[in-house]
Amino acid sequence: MLIQWSNDDQCYIVSLPEWGEFCHTHGETYEEALQNAQEVLELLVESALAEGEPLPEPQTFGKTLQTA
Repeated sequence: MLIQWSNDDQCYIVSLPEWGEFCHTHGETYEEALQNAQEVLELLVESALAEGEPLPEPQTFGKTLQTA
């Protein structure tokens, strides 16, 4: 989970890189962005498990983030 401020959007953008390059959410505050991301992540995990799909492999710290 990567939380960054976006000057263009005037909000915090949260990326979930393990779930693909277009997996984002946002919030007006850091706390709101974090809460929204936690909810999205819970739904993604629940959905993958319900569909019998594997969870994505975690990114390795210190390496460049790669998207699918």
